[in-house]
Amino acid sequence: MSRHTTHSLVHQTIQLDVGVGTIEGDLVLPEAEAGVVLFAHGSGSSRHSPRNRFVAESLNDAGFGTLLIDLLTMQEDRTDAITGIYRFDIRLLSDRLLLATQWLRRFEATHEFPIGYFGASTGGGAALVAAAERQDIAAVVSRGGRPDLAGDALRLVRSPTLLIVGGFDFPLFS
Repeated sequence: MSRHTTHSLVHQTIQLDVGVGTIEGDLVLPEAEAGVVLFAHGSGSSRHSPRNRFVAESLNDAGFGTLLIDLLTMQEDRTDAITGIYRFDIRLLSDRLLLATQWLRRFEATHEFPIGYFGASTGGGAALVAAAERQDIAAVVSRGGRPDLAGDALRLVRSPTLLIVGGFDFPLFS
């Protein structure tokens, strides 16, 4: 059951061509938009994650637009579920996040709004790498993220960054 009560001006599914297929995202823009939060999901997750949808709805209620996007194509996701080949490919994930950021910058309804990243697990590492490359990212929040996967890019991040780690979070092993 959704607790989303904010009236939205835009609520649509978008598709972005990534050369080897398309990635999909769910864009919600409330009436009183304070900015847009772009979600970078972690390994084994998607834009349909109940946790990330709950966070997105809370942000929508607070006046923020959200774009929950799958960073892998459907075929890549199926392959990754079996092989794990893409889940730690931070360069690929951050490139997809940058592509979605460019789309938000070109989209008429969002081009002037601040953009923030919300990353989880490996998506947190990808969000940090993408933020290192775009100095216009308003903020980065990483929930249970993997800042270690950002490598040398971590020192280049200039955006305010919040790392959220739960007391019962356990390390991931590949």
